[in-house]
Amino acid sequence: MRIAIINGPNLNLLGRREPEIYGKQSFEDFFETLKSKFPQEELVYFQSNHEGALIDKIQEEGLKGSAMVINAAAFSHTSQALADAITAVNALAVEVHISNVYKRESYRHHSYLSSVCKGCIIGLGLKGYELAIEFLLSNPK
Repeated sequence: MRIAIINGPNLNLLGRREPEIYGKQSFEDFFETLKSKFPQEELVYFQSNHEGALIDKIQEEGLKGSAMVINAAAFSHTSQALADAITAVNALAVEVHISNVYKRESYRHHSYLSSVCKGCIIGLGLKGYELAIEFLLSNPK
C-alpha cells in the first residue's frame, strides 16, 4: 500500500523545536525507522510550511489512491482548504498530532481536518504516526 505522510508548518524543526513538547528526534530520522518497520509498504514523506504546497500534495497523493497520515500542525486549526482537499480526492486519511492539543491553548482544540479524516491520533508523540500506518493497513478503504 502507498501511504503518504504529510507534515505541515514547523515540523521540519522536529528535534530542535520545543523538544519538551515534540521530542528530540528529527522526523527524517524517524521516517527511516518507519520504513524499516513497514518494509513491504511504499511510504513517502512530504513536509511544507506552505498551505498551497500541502494542498497540492494531498491532491497528488489522493488522485494516486494513496492513503494518508496528515499532521497539518497549526494549519489543522485554520485551514478549511486542507479539509476540502482531503474531501475532494476522497482520501483515506488519519490525522496525527504529536502533542496533546487538548492540554494546550484553546485555539488548538478544534481541527478542520478531524471531520474529514477516518480518525485522529493525538498526544502520543511520534508513535502516533506508526499507529496511524497500522490502522490504515488493517482498514483499507
